[in-house]
Amino acid sequence: MTATALRMGRIGYLNVLPIYHPLEAGILPHDYEIVSGPPALLNTMMARGDLHVSSCSCFEYACRPDRYYLVRDLSIGSRGPVMSVLLLSRVPIEELDGREILISGETHTSVALLRLLLRNRHRLRAGFVSGQVTPALRTPNPPAAFLAIGDEALRLRNHPEYPYRLDMAEAWREWTGLPFIFGLWAVSRQAADDNLFHDDPGELLRRGRDWGLANMDVILDLTGHGCPLPREELRVYYRDGLVYSLGEGELQGLRLFYDMLAQAGMIPRNPELRFF
Repeated sequence: MTATALRMGRIGYLNVLPIYHPLEAGILPHDYEIVSGPPALLNTMMARGDLHVSSCSCFEYACRPDRYYLVRDLSIGSRGPVMSVLLLSRVPIEELDGREILISGETHTSVALLRLLLRNRHRLRAGFVSGQVTPALRTPNPPAAFLAIGDEALRLRNHPEYPYRLDMAEAWREWTGLPFIFGLWAVSRQAADDNLFHDDPGELLRRGRDWGLANMDVILDLTGHGCPLPREELRVYYRDGLVYSLGEGELQGLRLFYDMLAQAGMIPRNPELRFF
């Protein structure tokens, strides 16, 4: 890592466009190289030190909290239906006991949440197989159910052969009464210890978020090209479906999720939240 090559990770999904567009369009000047990719890839790059700051799954932070600081008051979450993290099934959800569910390899947090919901709330024991969702639906033996995230979930959410839908964020809210946090922004502790940051990267990202939310018509214009949602549904997605803050309610939901993961043995312990 060098001070002249700061690298910032960006999830390659529509849900972070309000945060990153002002940075990518030069509206907010910065010195970062922005690297785009799916959540699992960004997690791997952060874990091996290839990025200095990045959006990452909250599951990644729980697995390696000693490597990161969190950015304050910034997240990707939801207080209700999010539309872009879905379990879609050919049969009612309660009939998935003993069946295999296809899961995307792009996400760790959503898979962990699905395991908790099926086991602890629905009392189901389903199997999981990892693979690419869209190609699998075109095969002679498509899966009984699948987990889709991001833009793929928006595109497949009304698939006629999968009429049963579980919106994961809404299911969590109904279960716990709290928001669910899918993603956080993490800062490399090594980069911070090496004094590579001349300014707070969190401040830049929060300014990007505030610009994007204040200029939603610009974001909708950009998102509309090739997006499966009509403009007004897209507005609702950004305004009501997603949460970009990390306030007390979001922190409560995050801590509860970590506590459940630790009790289920999916992470070593409930990690302390340490902020940059």
